[in-house]
Amino acid sequence: MNDGASVETIQARALEGVAHGFLGRRGGVSQGVVEGLNVGIGTRDDPEAVAENRRRAADAVLPGTRLVTLYQVHSADAVAVVEPWDDRLRPRADALVTATPGLALGILTADCAPVLFADREAGVIGAAHAGWKGALGGVTDSTLSLMETLGARRDRVAAAIGPCIARASYEVDDGFLARFAEADPANERFFAAGKPGHHQFDLEAYVAHRLAAAGLTRIEMLGLDTYAAPARFFSFRRATHLGEPDYGRQISIIGIN
Repeated sequence: MNDGASVETIQARALEGVAHGFLGRRGGVSQGVVEGLNVGIGTRDDPEAVAENRRRAADAVLPGTRLVTLYQVHSADAVAVVEPWDDRLRPRADALVTATPGLALGILTADCAPVLFADREAGVIGAAHAGWKGALGGVTDSTLSLMETLGARRDRVAAAIGPCIARASYEVDDGFLARFAEADPANERFFAAGKPGHHQFDLEAYVAHRLAAAGLTRIEMLGLDTYAAPARFFSFRRATHLGEPDYGRQISIIGIN
């Protein structure tokens, strides 16, 4: 882990040599229930604090670059980035890819799984927001397909899955399991028994499975539970359980040096 202006930057061995980082809530200026490095434009936080946090986050990973993010909608849609856009005009999508140096691709999460991708040889990178809807819908597949249009090859792509809600913290009902079983009966292996009518879902393992099924051979799971680490990560589900009026978003960033 590296410290850039007190910002905690968690890195993956699979992406060694590529500028990247999975960030939590440490090192920011926000106060209250979103205290720390809240980068969520849609929160009730002070916009100036959010802007400062986003600047710190980008500088902690790749100083001097422009941070590019999306208006995330839990879709399977991916977009290619050639140049930065105004934050007010963010595309509605859930994955970004680029082959352009000087851009920092950012994905916001608060329990969903951030996935960072890199084909070092081709100089192509990607970042995806994989909540259960996007993961089931194929957001990681869309990311890889779009990376290929820029010259990436799946047999060279490495991917890392960052902090997300873990199975022990992710209780779901029968209807939730049924959606996954309908898509593929083998998906039931990602659910552990819970209280009657409920199950514990392993989002991280499911995302890793989708990456492997898409042809990736180098996949790293960081195994960090956002729900269970309140001092380190924001969590939508934890905030909901505590009855808090808002929740922060953390960011995962990848860029081309």
